Amino acid sequence: MPTLTNDMMRAIIMDHYSNPLNKHLPEGDGYEKVHMHSDNCIDNLDIYLKVENDKVVSACFEGVACTISTASTDIMCEVVVGKTIKEALYAIEQYNHMIHEEPFDEDVIDEAIAFINTSKQAARIRCATIGWNAAENILKGK
Repeated sequence: MPTLTNDMMRAIIMDHYSNPLNKHLPEGDGYEKVHMHSDNCIDNLDIYLKVENDKVVSACFEGVACTISTASTDIMCEVVVGKTIKEALYAIEQYNHMIHEEPFDEDVIDEAIAFINTSKQAARIRCATIGWNAAENILKGK
């Protein structure tokens, strides 16, 4: 992915906050759900993943959350769908490396690169990782 300016990162985040494609209740059966909330923010989300034959086939979320949580969770849904459990866990791991300013594989996190500066605002780390942590919990339970 090309180097993003602050304005480009802000645009990605605002687009996923204002128009989250994956914010809805799941349709059909077979979803695993994890509830996540934050004591320091308004975040109160249910994250849903559907895994079939070792592959994430659907991901969505529902609830109330701040801009950072909504946008990062919406992007997380896009990142993990279509991946095997192992691939999805690797992407989540790389995202967390990025958030904590550790070396990471940017090729697997797509638009989540927009959160690269999150560590500069420590209070936002929980917001930026809440959905990713929920997905990791679901996938590690598989």
